[in-house]
Amino acid sequence: MTPPTVGVLGLQGGVAEHVRLLESLGAGTRLVKRPEDLTGLDALVLPGGESSTIDRLTRLFGLREPLLEAIGSGLPVLGTCAGLILLAAEIEDPAPGQRSLGVLDVAVARNAFGSQVASAEATLAWGGEEADAVRAAFIRAPAVTRVGHGVEVLARHEERVVAVRSGSTLGISFHPELTGEPSVHAELLGMVG
Repeated sequence: MTPPTVGVLGLQGGVAEHVRLLESLGAGTRLVKRPEDLTGLDALVLPGGESSTIDRLTRLFGLREPLLEAIGSGLPVLGTCAGLILLAAEIEDPAPGQRSLGVLDVAVARNAFGSQVASAEATLAWGGEEADAVRAAFIRAPAVTRVGHGVEVLARHEERVVAVRSGSTLGISFHPELTGEPSVHAELLGMVG
């Protein structure tokens, strides 16, 4: 069986860490910097970084509409930190001119867990009653402040929602790629097919 090919949006942010983690799980990877890089992907990761910069670069490189089309067609996608902000339907405190893709029916607040100096690691209960533990790094992390219809809450931190899923879209506030936590990326790979 051919391993899945996962695209990692390679415009800015924690790209290499996602690539390493995905490849350690047996996936092939491709950096997505142009619309044609989306062709033939089995899944996609929108990494953390600076959400307003990533938004601006997706428009500059002509990726906004192709990303909307790919995600709209059901391509499994994982957005981490800034990637979650990019996926959200609403950003409560956007930077001037900042837009999101609006494909995940949630509202998010940027930097909800504080500035860079407030960065922390935590172990989160992930999923339902038989919750698994996920090691997470929070760095200028957003929080989900509104969860829309059909959106499942997967994890909370400090009583705030930090992980959600809707269909084939996963959005998380934290960075599992920095702690070497494979379970969230493994869940993305499990949605392929």
